[in-house]
Amino acid sequence: MNLTVTKETLIGEILEADRTTAPYFFEMGMHCLGCPSSTMESLEEACMVHGVPVEELVEKLNGHMSK
Repeated sequence: MNLTVTKETLIGEILEADRTTAPYFFEMGMHCLGCPSSTMESLEEACMVHGVPVEELVEKLNGHMSK
């Protein structure tokens, strides 16, 4: 699945498209990826909760997924 990540993209959509993105979420302190509510959060919501700049993470994820 080819996905372009935006700040509105759901965590679950990102993980479904590419499971190898999980370390990026662990890096930001989001260790509960299996939790149903975490997969329904947007990237922006997760970043706000964990104090991570959303645009930086969007760039990292898109860079990783484009390889």
